[in-house]
Amino acid sequence: MTANINRTNTQTPKRVLMVAANPSTSTVTQWPVGFWWAELTHPYWAFVEAGYEVEIRSPEGGALAADGFSDPEDDSGYSADDILSLGFKRSAKHRGLIEDTKSIADVNPAHYDAVFFVGGQSPMFTFRGNAAVQRLVAAFYEAGKVTALVCHATCALLETTLSDGTPLVAGKTWTGFANAEEQFADSFVGQRIQPFWIEDEARALEGTNFVVDQAFREYAVRDGLLVTGQQQFSGAAAARLVIEAIGR
Repeated sequence: MTANINRTNTQTPKRVLMVAANPSTSTVTQWPVGFWWAELTHPYWAFVEAGYEVEIRSPEGGALAADGFSDPEDDSGYSADDILSLGFKRSAKHRGLIEDTKSIADVNPAHYDAVFFVGGQSPMFTFRGNAAVQRLVAAFYEAGKVTALVCHATCALLETTLSDGTPLVAGKTWTGFANAEEQFADSFVGQRIQPFWIEDEARALEGTNFVVDQAFREYAVRDGLLVTGQQQFSGAAAARLVIEAIGR
């Protein structure tokens, strides 16, 4: 749990649960996959700066690992300018928050004001089809809590249903990683990366409104309790919408 640095609200700080994916292996590329650094660190800082307490968990618990391209120290240089993630990574205190996470098994939404699901490549293999993750998404939403997902974590919304069987995204406007961004990523590495594209799957659903903005530009959407961010540059924007919704 982080310290509360909001000196105007030291008694009852808001509490946010951040859920990041466990490490996995892509069935498409055979690469190790994990969470995306900026999608964890940028929202984390937005919440802490607002005076919130933040807890980081993962579906299965244990140590987390980030996608290589998201690492500011990766040889690719893809995220070399992400100094916020670099600072988090180099800080023993903050790095400790992802070295031994608790699982989501005993999470009670009543103990939090919001939940924020972190994206990365791993969610495409560990959130989709994961009943425990989908139950948690629905549980927060039905408890009247702000429920946020960013980038590839939004794949969980493709199958999440409420207790009455209604898809959570029915009648909702939301966003996620766009086809144009998948096309760029595939071109950048010279091969297909993902097993499916969220935009294609979302647009095949009936009764929901999936929207995207320009590729790799900050873009987040709030529709009631549901907050979604398009890609890795949208984590802080999504966090700001959460803050707007639950206050300080």
